[in-house]
Amino acid sequence: MNPKNIYRLNEYAVTLYRIFLAYIFYFVARVLFFIYNKNLFNVDSVGDFMALSFWGLSFDTTAILYVNLLFIALSILPLWINTTRVYQKVVMWIYLVTNLIAFATNFVDFIYYNYTFTRSTFASFESLENEKNKEALLVSFLVDYWHVFLIFIICAFVWVKLYKIVRVKNVSYSKKLPYFISSIIALLITGVLTIGGIRGDFSHSTRPINMVDASRHVKTPEQANIVLNTPFAFIRTIKSSDFKRLSGVPQTVIDSTYHPIKHYNDTVANKPNVVLIIIESFGREYLGSFNEEMNIKNYVGYTPFIDSLAQHSLIFPNAFSNGRKSIHAMSSILAGIPSFKIAYTSTPYANKKIKSIISAVNGMGYDTSFFHGAPNGSMGFLGFGNVLGYDHYYGKTEYNNDDDFDGIWGIWDEPFLQYTAQVLTEKQQPFFSTIFTVSSHAPYQVPEKYEGKFPKGDLDIHQCVGYTDYALKQFFKTIEDKPWYKNTVFIITADHGNQIHYEAYQKTANRYAVPILIFDPNGKYHGVDHSLAQQIDIYPTLASITGYQKPFRSWGRSLVSDTIQKPYALAHTGTNFLFMRDSLIVVRDDENTLGLYQISDKALENNIADKNPLKTKKMDEMAKGFVQDYMNRILDGHLDVENIQTKEP
Repeated sequence: MNPKNIYRLNEYAVTLYRIFLAYIFYFVARVLFFIYNKNLFNVDSVGDFMALSFWGLSFDTTAILYVNLLFIALSILPLWINTTRVYQKVVMWIYLVTNLIAFATNFVDFIYYNYTFTRSTFASFESLENEKNKEALLVSFLVDYWHVFLIFIICAFVWVKLYKIVRVKNVSYSKKLPYFISSIIALLITGVLTIGGIRGDFSHSTRPINMVDASRHVKTPEQANIVLNTPFAFIRTIKSSDFKRLSGVPQTVIDSTYHPIKHYNDTVANKPNVVLIIIESFGREYLGSFNEEMNIKNYVGYTPFIDSLAQHSLIFPNAFSNGRKSIHAMSSILAGIPSFKIAYTSTPYANKKIKSIISAVNGMGYDTSFFHGAPNGSMGFLGFGNVLGYDHYYGKTEYNNDDDFDGIWGIWDEPFLQYTAQVLTEKQQPFFSTIFTVSSHAPYQVPEKYEGKFPKGDLDIHQCVGYTDYALKQFFKTIEDKPWYKNTVFIITADHGNQIHYEAYQKTANRYAVPILIFDPNGKYHGVDHSLAQQIDIYPTLASITGYQKPFRSWGRSLVSDTIQKPYALAHTGTNFLFMRDSLIVVRDDENTLGLYQISDKALENNIADKNPLKTKKMDEMAKGFVQDYMNRILDGHLDVENIQTKEP
């Protein structure tokens, strides 16, 4: 027997050929998608289109591997009958049916992209369930756009022909052991490669690619839809179709509670620079200055520098995150869009252009930049940063010194913050820069040279908190004599909490407790404000601080100038929606009110709803009103005042 047959090289080669065919036809679909919608894209040359197609290979890989999981498994499993005629026929039908169905979804967007301006998603197809005339709609589509259907038939015909050109040779395997051993090795290798292909890469610090990552390498937001393909958009949004149109709460209640359209008229003589620092996993529990009135027995904090800075700052010891993950913080803090069950940036709507503090200050002549020491694209920050409109992104690539790489997440905070200080010093003022740290993260390590320098505390994260606090101290020490320092406002907050030690932070609400600190070297902002605050307040706060004069959409409030909106905070546990106002918290699931509690109630066990029916009804209506306005604005594209004013009926 030919040794090549023992090791199934013919089978593997044919399998690769068939997968390669999928790449060819996905490229064909991308070309056709562009041709049908070219007036909606700003693509100047063939080279630009090919570059977008190149970046699209990652998204094609994910979609193709998902669609072909069963085909790949059947092609490489050591079953000894793989090469028989009957078996290969079964494999062929599985391959063609799954691939052609997925391929066909691209053709829907040849037409409907003109109306939706986004790739069709699971939500798009799911909405058809409410249509009673689905068959009539399909017939109408085929008749009105017969040319699209014809092109699909031609492509499908060519694909089938090309599939059949290369066949698996029928072989009878007599040497079972080498066959089996080599097959297992090939199976393991294929499994690893498939996982990496579906995720987008093998990096530990990078989450699986999502729709927002298509914006990483584009010049304009709409070009992300060329990078994407419809099967990918459909697959990646299967679990993110939580958006539905809601009603029932009068708009007057929503407007009086949240004042969704803000318009501040703060006069700012000299536009200040802004440095927004988002610290990884810095729960409020770790900061002594934010716990002085918590009356926690034997309390110990781990942030001596931030505590010293807090003495000269305006701090909010009753602030909360509007999400549970780092990517949730991006949309909450910078665009005032919280996340509920899933990250807003993982939804079908994340690639749409939105108003944010970045687009606001861009229009005011600010240079905008984002600093994150992780591999570029980690957490989806680069893609969403492009959607927001940052002028510059500085990551591990730009830092360009792997000697300072922690081996897992990114560049250690101290050297990366020093690099950030250097870059900021070279910038023209005014500038707006966001810094997202990385070191206070599992597996909770500090640089070897600092082992033993910071208190180990009671939790693994405590020494990392001490290290990042020290890194911030060195950062401020470096910049305090720079010419731009005095004209800069610093905001320090966190993306979310992390490990919990003290009982006070076991409370349901306090699990989302984060610091918010505003520091002006000139002493403009100082004091302690115990009113409720949250991440979505930072966008309007910065609009006020920079003197932004136009109306904008925000559910939050300016923490330094808003005297109209009553403070509140909200969070989502992943299951239930929490709405806090005054000293109360109302808890809801998707449909019902679960109870009214005191925020101080540790485990939300003492439901006082029956004792306070009117208060419960009012709180519940406000909570429902937020979700209603949130859902409907996102569905209608009303995340910006300009969109509302120009939207056609």
